Amino acid sequence: MSDWPQIRTVGLSGILVSFADKMSEPANRAALAFRAAVDAADWSEVAETSTSLISVFLQVDLAQAAPEGVIEKLRDLLAQANWLDTPLPAGRTLWHVPTVYGTELAPQLEEAAEAAGIDPDTAIRELSTSRVRVLTIGFAPGQPYMGELSETWNIPRQQALTKSVPAGALVVAIRQLIIFTNASPTGWRHIGQTAFRTFRPDALQPFALSPGDELVFPSVTQAELAKIRAKDDSGNGGASAEALT
Repeated sequence: MSDWPQIRTVGLSGILVSFADKMSEPANRAALAFRAAVDAADWSEVAETSTSLISVFLQVDLAQAAPEGVIEKLRDLLAQANWLDTPLPAGRTLWHVPTVYGTELAPQLEEAAEAAGIDPDTAIRELSTSRVRVLTIGFAPGQPYMGELSETWNIPRQQALTKSVPAGALVVAIRQLIIFTNASPTGWRHIGQTAFRTFRPDALQPFALSPGDELVFPSVTQAELAKIRAKDDSGNGGASAEALT
C-alpha cells in the first residue's frame, strides 16, 4: 500500500496534500488536477489554494474551522480518482516563446551542453523543440519552474553562483527550465534569452503564466529578438499563445 498521498496541517494556516516525496510528472499532474477539483468544490472553509511541484496547499483558518472536517472532505475527494493518472485541468495555455540560444546573450549554453554530454547544436535542437509544463510558480513573482526535459538534461546546478542573469533569461538544471522574472544571481546555467515578461504588475492578470500552462522555446537570431524588443511592449516578447483543451 502506498504512503501517498499524505494530508498534513500547516500550523493554523492551512492543510497540505502531497502526492510524493520528490518531483515526478505524475505527482505534479496529480497536484494540478486535485487543486482544480478542490476549487470546483468551492468549500466555504477554504480561502485560497496553491500548488507546489507535488503538493496542494489549502489556506484554511484552523483556529476557526475544525481540521478534522476539512481532512474528511479531502479524503473523500482523494478517493474519487486515481489522481496520478487524471487528465490535466482545462483552461491552460500553450505558449511559443522566441529564444536566442547561446551568444553573449546566453553565455552558458556550451557549458550546459557539455554537462549534458551533447554538442551545442544538439542542445539547441532539443531545447528549442521540447514542450514543457509550468510545474509551479515561485522564488520571484510569476517566475515559472518548467519541465520535465529529457533525462539528458538531468544536470546539476552550478557549485558557484552566477552574479546576475537578466530578466527574461532562460536557465536550466535538473531537467527543468526557468524564465527569470528579474535580474538575479543564480546557480542555474543561462542557456537562452527571451523578451518574455513573467510578471506584469499593471496587467489584469499580473502573472503571465499559471501552473499547468505549457511552453515551447523556438530558436531565433539576435537580430530577430532585437526586432521583437523594438516592436512588442506587451510583455509577450513576440510569444504566441493558444488555448489547450
